[in-house]
Amino acid sequence: MNLEPLESWLGLPADSALEVWEGLVITVQLLAGSVVLALSLAVPLALAATSRSPWLARLSRGYGAAFRGTPLLVQLFLLYYGVSQFEAVRSSALWWLLEDAFYCGLLALSLNLAAYMAEDLRAGILAVPIGQKEAALALGMSVHQVNRWIVLPTAWRIATPALGNEVIAQLKATALVSTITVLDLTGVARRLSTAAYTTDALVMAGVVYGALTLLIVLAVRLIERRFGPAGRS
Repeated sequence: MNLEPLESWLGLPADSALEVWEGLVITVQLLAGSVVLALSLAVPLALAATSRSPWLARLSRGYGAAFRGTPLLVQLFLLYYGVSQFEAVRSSALWWLLEDAFYCGLLALSLNLAAYMAEDLRAGILAVPIGQKEAALALGMSVHQVNRWIVLPTAWRIATPALGNEVIAQLKATALVSTITVLDLTGVARRLSTAAYTTDALVMAGVVYGALTLLIVLAVRLIERRFGPAGRS
């Protein structure tokens, strides 16, 4: 890979420019991985929150209150530094996940984002016209079929702008993993800035985050045009 433009801009040697690239790759991996995992968890949480079962609704609300009501940084520290203090955890099958800073950070990011996405999807589900559900049930569809073919597709279209905002917020939240020794883009930029006694690397990181945010905004708008009410045939 040609890193000469990056080297000439920052005045970095080749190995430092490679570190910046590797940090960017880790940031993208954290973002993509946490979004996929969070969406996988947010769908059942949103369905539970809108179900007729009181205990499922309470469980979903409790999850959301726990993760949306506490700072992500605290959650990261509890998972990486706090849970490891228990011998039962260190001897469990989950220790391979929690002992690695990258995977621990990915888990914390995913669990936190799922709480926010579940709330967005819950609002989307509640916004689906009741007439659509009743008509589907009257045609003989089961509740599962109604959720799969009527409610969730409509809720996704309604919640797309809010979900896009959550992805943008998650991009910025990935910078927190640098506090648990993960050398993402922010972690590498901080280390290079400290070594060089300049803020050039941090400015570069800010520009890259801005460019990634722009790409996410464009992707969300494209999805809205394609699958939103105006884009459907």
